[in-house]
Amino acid sequence: MIEFDRVSRRFGDLDALRNLNLTIEQGEMAFLTGHSGAGKSTLLRLLLLLDRPTGGEIRVNGESTRQIRPRSLPRYRRRFGVVFQDHRLLFDRNVHENVALPLVMAGFSPRDTARRVRAALDKVGLLANEYANPESLSGGEQQRVGIARAVVARPEFLIADEPTGNLDPQLSAEIMALFQAFNQVGVTVLVATHDLPLISRFRHRIITLTSGRLAGAGTT
Repeated sequence: MIEFDRVSRRFGDLDALRNLNLTIEQGEMAFLTGHSGAGKSTLLRLLLLLDRPTGGEIRVNGESTRQIRPRSLPRYRRRFGVVFQDHRLLFDRNVHENVALPLVMAGFSPRDTARRVRAALDKVGLLANEYANPESLSGGEQQRVGIARAVVARPEFLIADEPTGNLDPQLSAEIMALFQAFNQVGVTVLVATHDLPLISRFRHRIITLTSGRLAGAGTT
């Protein structure tokens, strides 16, 4: 469970988030939306401890992020898989090596790493491209590589920041269906997106921010 309890984040005279109260249940899939500058990216950065609140408290499965010190950040962040709009793949490494990076950094054995990478690529439909250079793949395929990398360590939470921003409507729907598939096996999924027509096709909660405040959190 993720809880934002009266969370604020101020940058100079700008309130990026103001007294935000929000709960995302364990095993839930939800969409985070709002106008540009509404506070979506700030919310995600606070959740991943890339930034800290200026007020209020964030709790993850009952643990206050206030108590997490710098030396404990890697342990905390391993609970999250993150998908970005721009993929952030390394083109000097093949698909397998890109997906394996979180496991190599966490100290997994080569045998376990290879098994998990192949399973993740199979889940996103790219096992046949395991040794291809990501640069040779389409935009949709590159995003699938990014998703495989995000889930290869089997995180509790999957966070996606505008994951379909550069994709056409059909590919966008396929990517969202992948997120839904991971949610169905127990992963808590939070997707930040501007694409209201797309997310209205999925019956999950839509959390709307306006000028740093919660404007709505209903189910489509």
